[in-house]
Amino acid sequence: MDDLQDYDLNKPITGTGLRQGLTSYGDTHFSLFLRKVFIKAAGYGEDALARPIIGIINTGSSFNPCHGNITQLMEAVKRGVQLNGGLAIEFPTISLHESFASPTSMFLRNLMSMDTEEMIKAQPVDVCIMIGGCDKTVPAQLMGAISANKPVLPLITGPMMPGSFKGQRIGACTDCRNNWAAYRAGDLDIEDIYGINEELAPTVGTCGVMGTASTMACITAALGLMPFGGATAPAVSSARMRVAEQTGAEAVSVASKLAERRPQTILSRESFINAITVLQAIGGSTNAVVHLMAIINRHPKVAGTIILRTIDEIGRKTPLLTDLKPSGDNYMNDFHNAGGMLALMHTLRPLLHLDALTITGETLGQRLDASPFKPFPFSLQLIRPLDNPLYPSSALVTLYGNLAPGGAILKAAASKNRDLLEYEGPAVVFENTADLAARIDSEDLDVSDKSVLVLKSIGPIGNPGMPEAGVIPIPRKLKGVKDMLRLSDGRMSGTAGGTIVLHISPESGIVDSPFGILRNGDVICLSLEKRRLEVRLSDADIAARVEERKVSLQKQNLALHGKRIVGTRKRGYRGLYETSVNQAEEGADFDFMTANGAETFERLSNKA
Repeated sequence: MDDLQDYDLNKPITGTGLRQGLTSYGDTHFSLFLRKVFIKAAGYGEDALARPIIGIINTGSSFNPCHGNITQLMEAVKRGVQLNGGLAIEFPTISLHESFASPTSMFLRNLMSMDTEEMIKAQPVDVCIMIGGCDKTVPAQLMGAISANKPVLPLITGPMMPGSFKGQRIGACTDCRNNWAAYRAGDLDIEDIYGINEELAPTVGTCGVMGTASTMACITAALGLMPFGGATAPAVSSARMRVAEQTGAEAVSVASKLAERRPQTILSRESFINAITVLQAIGGSTNAVVHLMAIINRHPKVAGTIILRTIDEIGRKTPLLTDLKPSGDNYMNDFHNAGGMLALMHTLRPLLHLDALTITGETLGQRLDASPFKPFPFSLQLIRPLDNPLYPSSALVTLYGNLAPGGAILKAAASKNRDLLEYEGPAVVFENTADLAARIDSEDLDVSDKSVLVLKSIGPIGNPGMPEAGVIPIPRKLKGVKDMLRLSDGRMSGTAGGTIVLHISPESGIVDSPFGILRNGDVICLSLEKRRLEVRLSDADIAARVEERKVSLQKQNLALHGKRIVGTRKRGYRGLYETSVNQAEEGADFDFMTANGAETFERLSNKA
């Protein structure tokens, strides 16, 4: 009997499934023997255990309504696996929701990526299906999966449906922010904001606009790791369940070609160029930039070949095509009904690298050839042709200058006052979020509609965790003002809009950061055309202020870790985070987790 061969001490243990990654007991045959003892306690027979093992990451949590359809997805994906001859085994990892993580979900993204990587590597799975959706889950999973380098198939939970208030469609979370701003300005009363709160998220699923979650879903499809429909099918739709079943079936197919379907084999520089092209065409979340840099820098062959300037270069030749909030007017279910990613990829075909590989083993061009799309009036209205774009190019741009030597990000397509894209004005500086909360609505705040609002200390180190506080509220004393130039070293929600410069690097948490030495009244200059972000200070002035800052920090007994201002040394994960997170242009990942992480360890060891 073949089953008895596992106990033959004269035959080495090799293979896939249960026979891979055996626990270290010093005796591989005993390790397999013991593993089979305990897996049989779960009721599995030898026939089941002989099949390809498809691991399914379960990120369900009662604190994560974005993943509220996990039970149904799990049933459908297992059906797809088992109808095609595989054995589906689920296991949990960390689950992150944007509104239920303190201080921010970004603070925990790297921890989730480590959890994902180690669980994929540690457990005897041939292929892994990663169920994610909410903003930081998909980036964390892709980071961990590339590092683990076992074949993976992402399965997205999908966007929620829009709600309705007084006959008008509304949906999280662009309309969360727009309506809250209107409430702050006195344009809505307390009964209105209560009623709106009831309708903004009427179903489970991720935000129903082109925020970070949907942006990452579209990017994942563009990378060729999942079906095109997997990016847009609503969370509560039967289409989403069919995507799950299809994903399960594809996972079993991938199991027969393990060596050829590992992410470090499939994904290439061209794959990521395609993803960035899609990012620009959908007017996607600025958060996707920092996530993409983290994902790219986990890949040994791609790390360092794509930088912030690459994103800008691609943007200059890529128009914004999708009419979706926050850059347009529609919701994700509209995008799905208009043909979704399949329609968009066909439209973008002249700009894509069609020879990029996908998880099925086909090239992107072959997949598009096998899935034709015929445009119709609604699809052309929502997904514009290349010669009739919503915005001609550069939906997202990168800026440099003496205020951002490491770069900064601006979502130009989401500006609400385009005069601000070529602008100069005096800074009103808030040192941190506490200072902002204390003064932003004060009648004594020295601010006008010509001011530039600046918020420091919300970078990767400074807060920590780079919170989505970059959408600095318009001071309430400025009645009728809808947009102002706003600057920060933090992030903003992918569902937000305005003329907002983000991810300024080096952040103010770095001792010699030019951004960190800004003062009230400093003149800020932004030029979209020149891609410049400057402060009207000489190099000598900046250097003198940096020296003053160092003296001030010494007087306050604030500790430095290299150039990082960490204050008092912290224990546990926060201590690890503050001393290891890199800057936004590198992805805000832990330096030791990148593809060059071994070099980081060696450098730190030599310093010690």
